[in-house]
Amino acid sequence: MSSNDIIVSLDIGTSKVRVIIGEVTNGAINIIGVGSADSEGIRKGAIVDIDQTVQSIRNAVDHAERMVGIEISDVYVGIQGNHIALQTNHGVVAVSNEDREIGEEDIERVLQAAKVVALPPEREIIGLVPKQFLVDGLDGISDPRGMIGVRLEVEATVITGAKTAIHNLMRCVEKAELQISGVILMSLASGQMALTKDEKNMGTVLVDVGAGSCTIAVFDQGNLVGTSTLPVGGEYVTNDISYGLRTQTEQAEKIKLKFGCSLVDDAAEDQKFKVMRMGSNVEKEFTQVDLANIIEPRMQEIFHLVRQEVRRMGFGDKVNGYVLTGGSVSMSGVLPLAQSELEATVRIAVPDYIGVRDPAYTSGVGMIQYVSRYMRVRSGGSPKKSAARKQGPTTSAPSKPGLFERLKNMFSEFI
Repeated sequence: MSSNDIIVSLDIGTSKVRVIIGEVTNGAINIIGVGSADSEGIRKGAIVDIDQTVQSIRNAVDHAERMVGIEISDVYVGIQGNHIALQTNHGVVAVSNEDREIGEEDIERVLQAAKVVALPPEREIIGLVPKQFLVDGLDGISDPRGMIGVRLEVEATVITGAKTAIHNLMRCVEKAELQISGVILMSLASGQMALTKDEKNMGTVLVDVGAGSCTIAVFDQGNLVGTSTLPVGGEYVTNDISYGLRTQTEQAEKIKLKFGCSLVDDAAEDQKFKVMRMGSNVEKEFTQVDLANIIEPRMQEIFHLVRQEVRRMGFGDKVNGYVLTGGSVSMSGVLPLAQSELEATVRIAVPDYIGVRDPAYTSGVGMIQYVSRYMRVRSGGSPKKSAARKQGPTTSAPSKPGLFERLKNMFSEFI
């Protein structure tokens, strides 16, 4: 296995840290390893304890390494949260070649020009997504390489985030003794996996319902045009079950995963389970209908808040459908409930790879697809050494610059 063909994604969520190892051969992706660990130190998608988060990352990485038998050294890290903002910017450069043929260097220069944007001191650029290129005024070009022209322009979406959140995330990954190959916005990565080209063009909302937060991403005319995060998710359902059945949270989570149903109408009266109640050593019996009566109002509220947020963002009339993903949508009854609450066409996106056929893995698999398609194309088509090396005796390599040194180099031209 060549190390050039390996991409590793790291998805740090509120309930789980997931590591996915993808092998790219001739453009096709195979998922060869998956590692997950309970997430400690994260609340509502934000890091609240660095040491616990580092341990969770190490556990997930160890799990994935044992599955495949390779040592992970570099990862692509997913980022999300309410601190993420999008803004449009324009870049213009003159084509440098004498024969006026647009090459990689010109594309790189025009993208760097689009990154020159005034930002408050507490914010930082995470990434840049080109909407379209223009060659001598001709618009609608997706890849200008090889074209002849004098003036190259780009219209791009600049993704920015809070420095504190970005640096804390990176600090955790580096403390877990991993190199960061890149930081990717989760909404973009999930959209890469979950949405078709037509869905991106016609106006679709991608809703990632996680444990601690619910991320909304609006796609229109092929681009990500809006993103928002709501501080509600599957954890709230678990807490409701814990209160309603008077049992411990850990027990409530297990009951939710095994017997949970989002619609009372779909729940079975004959599906019964026993619960050890707090302050007592006697088990009490409940039915799935009792459980659905607790879950349905909370899931209704989540989808109601999603719809309200999409309207607040100004996309209420432009939405042609919703696509759901994330660990909390795999519960039975979610789809019909979402359709009635959102009053639109709704489907659930599931990755179509062996070992990760679960909506919870959409972001991680999407990151691998995004890297293989976009983050390598601009480096000349040859895959960047990104992820792993076989276990065995290692030769000493020159030490890589630290995280803050690399960040300083990246952003020095904009400061």
